[in-house]
Amino acid sequence: MNKYLIRYNKSAGGPGRGSSEHVWRVFENGHEYLARHVRINTHSWSEQTGPDWNIVCLGVMTMNEEFGIIEINRANDCET
Repeated sequence: MNKYLIRYNKSAGGPGRGSSEHVWRVFENGHEYLARHVRINTHSWSEQTGPDWNIVCLGVMTMNEEFGIIEINRANDCET
């Protein structure tokens, strides 16, 4: 299970910041992912990191790169 920080992408469409549709930044274990849509299917809360505020949750991430969707589920919902 990982901790995720989800933040609005204030520089969407800029150089190296995805298209203008990539409005979300998702941080997982020090890696940043840009997304058009984020679905959070687990408990979440707000948390401040420096001057920025994030939505935070614990879970497991899946990505649909074709549509730019990141989904975060509770860890036990992902076990098979």
